[in-house]
Amino acid sequence: MLRYAGKRLLAAIPLLLIVPLLIFLLMDLAPGDPAVVLAGENSTPKRLRELRENLHLDENVFLRYFDWLGSALRGDLGMSLWSNESVVELLSRRMATTLSLVFVAMVLAVVIGMVLGVLGALRPGGPVDRAINVAASVAIAIPAFWFGLVLVLVFAVSHQIFPAFGYAPLSEGFVPWWEHLVLPAVALALLPAAEVTLQLRSALGQVLDSDYILNAEARGLSRASVIGKHALKNACIPMITVLGFRVSEVLGGAVTIEIIYNMPGMGSLAVNSVQNHDVPVILGFVLFTTIVVVVVNLLVDISYGYFNPKVRA
Repeated sequence: MLRYAGKRLLAAIPLLLIVPLLIFLLMDLAPGDPAVVLAGENSTPKRLRELRENLHLDENVFLRYFDWLGSALRGDLGMSLWSNESVVELLSRRMATTLSLVFVAMVLAVVIGMVLGVLGALRPGGPVDRAINVAASVAIAIPAFWFGLVLVLVFAVSHQIFPAFGYAPLSEGFVPWWEHLVLPAVALALLPAAEVTLQLRSALGQVLDSDYILNAEARGLSRASVIGKHALKNACIPMITVLGFRVSEVLGGAVTIEIIYNMPGMGSLAVNSVQNHDVPVILGFVLFTTIVVVVVNLLVDISYGYFNPKVRA
């Protein structure tokens, strides 16, 4: 497994190099000029020329990319064009908010999806199974931002159970941290929870009809033991695959959710950076999300060795 993990990490290196290059090319082709944004409305041609020279905007895009890459390999992602702060410090301050939101959302998606998926697979075609399928299908069609606004209206404005906006770091206590994350995490977990439910229900239903499950039941094993120890382990393989793909979508959805709940995370930072043509911050954000996706996919691949012994061989 270690050799396999090493090969997967080596295969991820080209991805970490190509994605920032694509961002450089797209930002170079996009309309707008960072020098014009920084100079303001009453800028002069001389001022614009000086800004372009200082920002190396007059150089070839590939030269700028290799300069950035050399600095990134040394741990320096540059300075923000808008705030003149270190990109590493900007990302570090907002990283905890986004990672907390994504983590809680994925945990809720797994817990809710597994409970509903198992309940639906136990009695396929029954009223509980049909209700779960309908609810999951509706949840897939609901936009996360609309569901987030509904949660704010019901649980923050009408009943005032949870705070409507903001974020409390974990250093202020678990309860404030959890209270500020419940509503945005539930809104963000709606889609992955529905997909996990449908995937697990389908996979577990097929596994429960297999011969080795029937043999285990014939040997007198309890229903809970058959499902928890034998069936569920094999049925989780497609669910784990779905979760690996959904992490990147949850990271993308966090941008909208953070804006709705006024959370100082990386999503709002990315939106402001795109509006201001702040290329160093955009590159730092893209590099961060790429690393997170690569690490999650690596963990998913390694987890196959636990769920499927053939992979370990």
